[in-house]
Amino acid sequence: MELQNLVEQVSIEDFGLPFEHQAVWNNRLRTTGGLFYPKDCHLAFNPLMYQKLTSIQFRQIIRHELCHYHLFRQKKGFHHRDKDFKKLLAEVDGLRYSPRVIQKKYRVYQCQKCGHEFVRVRQIDVNRFRCGNCSGKLIYQMDRYL
Repeated sequence: MELQNLVEQVSIEDFGLPFEHQAVWNNRLRTTGGLFYPKDCHLAFNPLMYQKLTSIQFRQIIRHELCHYHLFRQKKGFHHRDKDFKKLLAEVDGLRYSPRVIQKKYRVYQCQKCGHEFVRVRQIDVNRFRCGNCSGKLIYQMDRYL
């Protein structure tokens, strides 16, 4: 189903109000499920969330963004911190936070002397740095995804 039609359908079924603006995909989004742009009232969604999540979870993300949209149009509190937003989100069963779909890459290094493991996001120059516990030489072990 096309994104625009899906958003319009969710808006009518779950809010009883029409969605009169544009819904688009935004490939630059990584950890966010969607965005609401108050300037022109369009919604942008993460295509990766659509691919990796179930249709129920993606529908909850659409509901979240539609909460922003409809509250803004009604001139009520549409920010995450506002009571109006929290109340409407609970009523329509929208997701408060987007689930993690991208796993973060970590590098694991181990001291040759004491065996202590160091888990880092950034790569370490093993010729330049030593173990903080015993000053032993570090060796690269593996990449770990969390």
